[in-house]
Amino acid sequence: MNKPAVVSPVSGQVVVVGSINVDQVVRVNRHPRPGETLIGTSMVLLPGGKGANQAVAAARLGAAVALVGAVGSDGRADDATALLLDAGVDLTAVQRVPGPSGLALITVADDGENTIVVLPGANAAVVGESVTRSAGVIAGAAVLVLQGEIPAAGIAAAARLATGRLVLNLAPVIELETAVILRADPLVVNEHEAALVLSALRAETKPSSAGVELAGVELADVELVAGLRACGVPSVVLTRGALGAICADDAGTQEMPAPTVIAVDTSGAGDAFVGALSARLAVGDTLAAAVRLAVRVGAFAVLSEGTQPSYPMLNDELPAVHT
Repeated sequence: MNKPAVVSPVSGQVVVVGSINVDQVVRVNRHPRPGETLIGTSMVLLPGGKGANQAVAAARLGAAVALVGAVGSDGRADDATALLLDAGVDLTAVQRVPGPSGLALITVADDGENTIVVLPGANAAVVGESVTRSAGVIAGAAVLVLQGEIPAAGIAAAARLATGRLVLNLAPVIELETAVILRADPLVVNEHEAALVLSALRAETKPSSAGVELAGVELADVELVAGLRACGVPSVVLTRGALGAICADDAGTQEMPAPTVIAVDTSGAGDAFVGALSARLAVGDTLAAAVRLAVRVGAFAVLSEGTQPSYPMLNDELPAVHT
């Protein structure tokens, strides 16, 4: 039997400091090979950006959400924020700066897999000084959510201001102060991102021997999680696409399977996961319980095209995990 999407309303505020984009989504039968030209089958412009996506995902599940970020002075800004407003996200701390808004060029193949190139645009303005203008909003968050699509200085400034739980989705992986990564509770990464972060942490820290493999050895997912924990990360969530996720904290390490679904478009599924995770942590769920819900939300998101338009509402029925 499916459980309700969310079992109780979210009371603590989620604040997302992150990117706001317009997504240009092109559908193709398959992805082109290097040097190859293909004919696309359709193109659509949709709101996106990892920060905005995660804010919409959390708000649609009942969280009180505020977004700190920037849009440009171009005509795309209103398109970029349309579904944020529709979801009830507080945009008071979103600045409008001269120049273009962020743009993501996304190609989606018939098998649902995607390629993404991001042009930061106004997101490049979300630096330390810009973020500190919203110090009160950030400090008041029960859960602060950060990602890698804004400058490292902006991420570091937000992390210093946080008084609540810090969720760091280090995607894409950018160079950050070790102290920021070690505040993540949890650090949310996929297997490729986990390997990059672990390599960087090992260069800066002296991890304990438990769960740590030799440098240069390709690590299994559970070993990556153990390695990050051994380096001092308080908790880790490793997303694994159709395989679900692994979460680890002081309560132990657990593998959470994902529902079996036929993917239409996988773009933005990871952001749906992070938004749901953050919403549930804000209400006081354990990490394991929050991840268990988040894998189902991620599975829901791949069932239709686009990022934000594909995210579930509070009362939507989510795909079930069959064990």
